[in-house]
Amino acid sequence: MKTLSNRAESWLRANYGTFKGSVRHALTWSQWLAGGLDDVVRPDLSGVNRLVFVCLGNINRSCFAESVARRMGASACSIGLSTTTGAPAFPRAVATAEHFGIDLSAHRATNLSDHRPLAGDLLLAMEVRHVRRLQLSDLAGIPVALLGGWGSPQRLHIHDPHVLSPEYFQTCFTLIEAATRNLVLDWRRQREPSPPEAAPS
Repeated sequence: MKTLSNRAESWLRANYGTFKGSVRHALTWSQWLAGGLDDVVRPDLSGVNRLVFVCLGNINRSCFAESVARRMGASACSIGLSTTTGAPAFPRAVATAEHFGIDLSAHRATNLSDHRPLAGDLLLAMEVRHVRRLQLSDLAGIPVALLGGWGSPQRLHIHDPHVLSPEYFQTCFTLIEAATRNLVLDWRRQREPSPPEAAPS
């Protein structure tokens, strides 16, 4: 029989990945409540032409988000802040993505240094620390936002599922799918031209 402590630990691992993940989630919310993340939570999308999803390795979170966006017809790509260009998606990511009808078997990672930015790019990070790294990188000046700002429920910190439990992989990809779907729908709405005003009678 599971003790209360064991139940709490299982819940935490399934929902946040690790204790560190729950702490980073709480710290991110504190920053947002204090007004420190207003510029990277649901910015204007009207000038965005391409969605660029970013995580650390580009073998789990960002490649899945890219695939969700592409399935919805959006122009999208994904990159990693610290990865090996050409690396395949992590096997558990491939297996988890299959539950969402997405095939990651052909994905190959792209490192930040090999990415070629385009006019109208929006960088979509999974964590605040990724935002800060992007703002200090060669991509500084390109708009950046937290993907989790479009989440349902909103999850501004989407913790890395790499080598974590299958339960958390499922949670993580569920959060990413919802956020990406909402993002693409919001992006389409903001890019649609306003209907012409009716002529005065």
